[in-house]
Amino acid sequence: MAYLLGLDIGSSSIKVAILDSESGAVLATATSPQTELPIEADFPGWAEQDPNSWWEHVQKACVFLSRTHKRELGDVSAIGISYQMHGLVLVDEARQALRPAILWCDSRAVEIGIRALEEIGAKRCFEHLLNSPGNFTASKLRWVLDNEPDIFERAHKAILPGDYIAMRLTNEICTTVSGLSEGILWDFKKDARADFLLDYYAIPHELLAGVVPTFGTQGKVTREAALALGIKQGTPVTYRAGDQSNNAFALKVLEPGEAATTAGTSGVIYGVSDHVIADRASRVNTFLHVNHAPQKPRYGSLLCCNGTGILNSWLKREIANGTPYDEINGAAQYAEAGCRGLFLLPYGNGAERSLENKDLGASLHGLNFNIHTKRHVFRAAQEGIVFSLHYGLEIMRAMGLDIRSVRAARANLFLSPLFGEVFAAVTGTSLELFQTDGAAGAARGAGLGAKIYRDTKEAFSSLHKMESIEPDPELVKVYAEVYPRWKEILTHQITR
Repeated sequence: MAYLLGLDIGSSSIKVAILDSESGAVLATATSPQTELPIEADFPGWAEQDPNSWWEHVQKACVFLSRTHKRELGDVSAIGISYQMHGLVLVDEARQALRPAILWCDSRAVEIGIRALEEIGAKRCFEHLLNSPGNFTASKLRWVLDNEPDIFERAHKAILPGDYIAMRLTNEICTTVSGLSEGILWDFKKDARADFLLDYYAIPHELLAGVVPTFGTQGKVTREAALALGIKQGTPVTYRAGDQSNNAFALKVLEPGEAATTAGTSGVIYGVSDHVIADRASRVNTFLHVNHAPQKPRYGSLLCCNGTGILNSWLKREIANGTPYDEINGAAQYAEAGCRGLFLLPYGNGAERSLENKDLGASLHGLNFNIHTKRHVFRAAQEGIVFSLHYGLEIMRAMGLDIRSVRAARANLFLSPLFGEVFAAVTGTSLELFQTDGAAGAARGAGLGAKIYRDTKEAFSSLHKMESIEPDPELVKVYAEVYPRWKEILTHQITR
């Protein structure tokens, strides 16, 4: 019997899971911290975290697991890593972080990316990168060069959050092809690293890590890391992927036409295709999917709305005085669909790629003190999040993605029955809910990478659908009138 360990490195928390490869059952999970990890913002638009804190919470979560599953943890055969995408960690030759990590939702490099698109040329960028350099890892790295040259000079490698955790496990510094594509550091036309962008940004080529396969041995756990986590020295790390591509993998979204969605801190729709597609406004971004191969290409197109779960947590903390989420969800169900003209734009977590990197902030519209209550605000928040996702889905469909059904894990906002119903009705898709998460997906990926599973069919034989939510005809009618009004408000905010 083989046990697999999955690590999910989020910006809100770190989750670990032990999976029994034979039955496919998740034996135990642990999350650390119990409250959300703080995000530091010294200036407007900034978002940083100490990468050492991720490693500390990996250790704490594993210590928690060892209380009930010490034997299984000590007998883990392979490790997989899922991680928050688009971040930047700089380490020196001693493998010490030189500064806080710049996170995915940090918007300090927006202007750098805009200038790069203008000077390199949109035609070349979209032909080779499929995206604007935008506010991604490459542009954040250039920001460090411009604003913190002493730190840039001391940097040995520039890596992604998942690369950092793999380094702490194995002492090896490496990355993946899909990881490079997430940072807008991959040339899709040449099927190679985007050296022309590195040259434009004056970034030394050797600052990037070498490439290892997404599935396969990427390094082995050191004695120090083994003692810290309670696992065997020499255990291989055999899988690594960004959180959204890993979420799609966890839901077995691997083939053209399939799509996955999440609504954690941010909300995402992620669709798979077998041919290169791009949004020329870079509102939806295309990367290499986890199962991409030159002879069998797979691309993942990602629509992201930054302010989903973080909006819900703000409501819980600031409006609902700590009321549990299930009670907030229940209260929202008592409000009418459309909330009697109350609309919420959920764009309060930095610059939004779907809005061409505009930072609108969140806002309520149509609030009437005589008719609206907390329950209307709670429902307007869930509707606004779905509307923002549908706004992006319209872009994806215009790109040529034929998305008719969407898979999601029953987690975060999809724990709310109302949210699922609204999502199906507004998007016109069949929503399929599964019992899985990023840590479980990373564990299954580790099993594939270690060849414990022969193929994806075997790896996902135990993944069962919990529920299908079809569009309710009555809700479809209501939202056919409500969504255009919300979109009109959004358009006004964008163009004002």
